[in-house]
Amino acid sequence: MNSDITAPTGPDPDSLLIGMYRDPYFPDHLVDRGKEILLRLSVRIEAERPADLDALYVLTHAATEEFNDLEEEFGAAGSEIETVARDEIGESFRRVATAHGFHDADPEELIAPREW
Repeated sequence: MNSDITAPTGPDPDSLLIGMYRDPYFPDHLVDRGKEILLRLSVRIEAERPADLDALYVLTHAATEEFNDLEEEFGAAGSEIETVARDEIGESFRRVATAHGFHDADPEELIAPREW
């Protein structure tokens, strides 16, 4: 993972995608890329300070699209973004949102444009 990407506030980076790291089915280098997406999202939320949930969802949807782009790479590595991964990714998006004070964010809406 690129250690240059850090969130000034936000979730503990070690709390993101834990279940995917623990499961050898998911290649660590791709999980690292997913974690980078989440950390960039956190930095972007901190920088842009969305005024409401709709503004937050614009940011989380863009990050979800980045996860959509990773799906093919998971497949090429003999893995896929399936139920376990979907739950882990969704929970990590929720952690990012709540760490930035968006406790009422709808977990499904955070990742609404997902293709996995």
